[in-house]
Amino acid sequence: MVFAESETVEFKEIVTDDIKKEVIAFANTSGGVIYVGIADDGHIVGLEDANDAMLRVSNMVRDCISPDITSFVHYTVKEFEEKQVLSISVAKGSRRPYCLIKKGLSPDGVFVRQGTSCAHASMFAIRSMIIDSDIIKFEDLVSQNQDLTFDEAKHEFQIRNLEFGLSQMKTLGLVNNDNLYTNLGLLLSDQCPYSIKLASFQGTGDEIFRDRREFTGSLFKQQNEVYEYLKSNNKIKGIIKRPRRIDTYDYPMDALEEALLNSIVHKEYSFMASSFIRIYDDRIEFVSLGSLMDGVTLNNITDGISVCRNVKLANIFFRLELIEAYGTGMKKIMGCYNNFSQKPKLEVPENLFKIILPNCNYEEPLHKDITYILPKDPEIIVMEQVRKYGYVTRKLVQEELHMPQTSAGRILNKMVQNKTLVQTGQGKNTKYILL
Repeated sequence: MVFAESETVEFKEIVTDDIKKEVIAFANTSGGVIYVGIADDGHIVGLEDANDAMLRVSNMVRDCISPDITSFVHYTVKEFEEKQVLSISVAKGSRRPYCLIKKGLSPDGVFVRQGTSCAHASMFAIRSMIIDSDIIKFEDLVSQNQDLTFDEAKHEFQIRNLEFGLSQMKTLGLVNNDNLYTNLGLLLSDQCPYSIKLASFQGTGDEIFRDRREFTGSLFKQQNEVYEYLKSNNKIKGIIKRPRRIDTYDYPMDALEEALLNSIVHKEYSFMASSFIRIYDDRIEFVSLGSLMDGVTLNNITDGISVCRNVKLANIFFRLELIEAYGTGMKKIMGCYNNFSQKPKLEVPENLFKIILPNCNYEEPLHKDITYILPKDPEIIVMEQVRKYGYVTRKLVQEELHMPQTSAGRILNKMVQNKTLVQTGQGKNTKYILL
């Protein structure tokens, strides 16, 4: 009998220290089974003393992993081809992230399952696990800024003939029982520190910029201003089909609105980073922080199943009739393209959620005329490296941007001052990570 490794199955020929990393990876991800006594190629080699192996592994798991994970790990001695194999069944833990005690909550100590291998978790993934396992959600935490105003929010409520006083703010969760503004209040205030960055490009790549914008202020203000920008730049193509003319927008307006609202309502706001909208000749991409919630797949989303990350924020947008019933947004987006060959795409790169809307009127050009090329914004390149490695160093920025040490330092210092990155460590150990 020959077995094969998978996302939930790992083989070890003998008991090694790496087993505790595999246990951590399964507990931090979706659970799985480790078979000790089976070679990497799936052939059964067996163990001379499976009970001794069980004792050694259980002691290792108990003494080297934090927090206590023993209740999520179960051991069984099985027999295949008349050979003993130790089966270590690991369930997804409820107190993630789990880590090596000696390494702590750092990428060196926290592991996740990626495909058929165990990988170091990024700082973003570690913090996401901490937030997901925390009883107190980001929306409910007290805002560090208590000097807030709500002119935009009041306007949104007034035009719908809804009251917006202290009583309503408490009911909605903008103010807590101690009369302090929450992070939900911060998001809807005029002082909201988050933004949406928009870039328009010539062609289908990001070499040539047409336009750049950054939208700030209350989430209500950002939503209104971005939507107006998209609306005013949504071109119409007219086709004469006698006896009438048929006009088709590049992008269905309902699809644009739903994609924008999704990137606002479902974003992971516990990280200080902007959402991005990138406009190309053939598509628009909406990119926001925050991967899929636990237990939810892309198929679930397109089928109308919704697990909301920011429940109270979504409830306010629902009460203001900015969004419809939960879970209908993606189905509505897909429905807008029923009569077109190209369909919207959903992608989930690490810790991000991306909606790609195709241009309904786009036709591949016969040739491309490039008149000038602008270099990519150095800060965008730095952010790409942070997302790839979990951090950057000055040396890494120097090599990536092909620039002197002082220039790389100026870029990183500027990003620290703008609160895009935060500096950790000193001297040779200095690193820059997402704030």
